[in-house]
Amino acid sequence: MLGKTQVSRRLTVGLLTSVGLLMAACGSSNNTVGTTTMTQGATAHASTVPTTAPKTTTAPPTTTTAAPVVPTGIQIGPGPLPRYSDQPQPASGSCHYTYVGSDPLPDPNCTPGAINPQVTQGNIGSTMCHSGYTSTIRPPSDVTQVEKIGSAAAYGYTGSLHTAEYDHLISLELGGDPNDPANLWVEPNDRPNATSTNNTKDALENRLKSLVCSGQITLAVAQQAIATNWVGAYQKYDT
Repeated sequence: MLGKTQVSRRLTVGLLTSVGLLMAACGSSNNTVGTTTMTQGATAHASTVPTTAPKTTTAPPTTTTAAPVVPTGIQIGPGPLPRYSDQPQPASGSCHYTYVGSDPLPDPNCTPGAINPQVTQGNIGSTMCHSGYTSTIRPPSDVTQVEKIGSAAAYGYTGSLHTAEYDHLISLELGGDPNDPANLWVEPNDRPNATSTNNTKDALENRLKSLVCSGQITLAVAQQAIATNWVGAYQKYDT
């Protein structure tokens, strides 16, 4: 049998052990509750914080300049220059006129026509259709007079240079190049007893400009018509 002292000691140890186990269990439970509470609190807090969509940057639209539409067989000239100089002409006697009645056509091998790359369908309002535009790009007479003599020799023209026009095949008012030899020729006057360079082609140039600027035909159509066969274009458009 155990003595009273031993029984008392065992009871004390057992009681202490039970108390320790109970405290440990309570501490674990509190920690779990605390963790759960903190987690729920964090979740609730996160759900109430307003979210801001990330900023997006939209690139500005790209602006491009449309290239000129080049009609078949026509060249692209250098365009207006700050200073013009005499341009070499085809060899003497190498170019030949073709006549439709009394109306002369240039040699397409010498004068196929050349456009001014600065005039496009998209900017006709500020270029060829703008009043006074051609005077700002026209070469001076001291340059064109020398070229005219050379062009007359190339075409074998022996008539009066006073009534023959040194003509832009595609006129400046239709976006023709100002001083490219491919766009210039000595045009014999088709009008009997002419006393100036005014001729039938001049009327066509004005008519085509009116049609382009009013949107009735495109610039490329007008350029093709006058460069290919200005006589045929006159019969078609000059009404």
